[in-house]
Amino acid sequence: MLERLQSFFQSLTQSREDEPAFAPDDPRVSVAALCLQVMEADGVVHDAERLKLRDLLREQYALDEHSIDALLAESRKVESEAVDYYRFTSELKRTLDESQRTQLVGILWDIVYADGTRSEMEDHAIWRIADLLGVSGRDRVHERQEAQARAGLEGEGDA
Repeated sequence: MLERLQSFFQSLTQSREDEPAFAPDDPRVSVAALCLQVMEADGVVHDAERLKLRDLLREQYALDEHSIDALLAESRKVESEAVDYYRFTSELKRTLDESQRTQLVGILWDIVYADGTRSEMEDHAIWRIADLLGVSGRDRVHERQEAQARAGLEGEGDA
């Protein structure tokens, strides 16, 4: 019986060690949660946006697919509990420098343009997030234009 108990506890410990854990206050969770909020801003989440988010998380954080799944699961959990962007932006404003915050705004634009279009709601979400992160309007627009170019949509709605 003691062996069964030991085996049981070892199996619990092993399964937890196999699963990457992301604490709710991990800045990567905040980044992914903001990305999810921008994806959902227009009311439609396209597969292209989901794939773009996974690609960006893989590139930015060198995560494997299992770790990306765990990060997105934790991000969805905290995102569903958040009442506004401040919960995430306040943490990121403390942990990221100015260029990293500007780069994050560029990442958010990349997600917006993944489906080939930009909505007024997505514009508003990024404007609000950029403002809370302390990213200037000039830098926000520049990042949008860069994302448009990366998506091959140059000249579409540059206002």
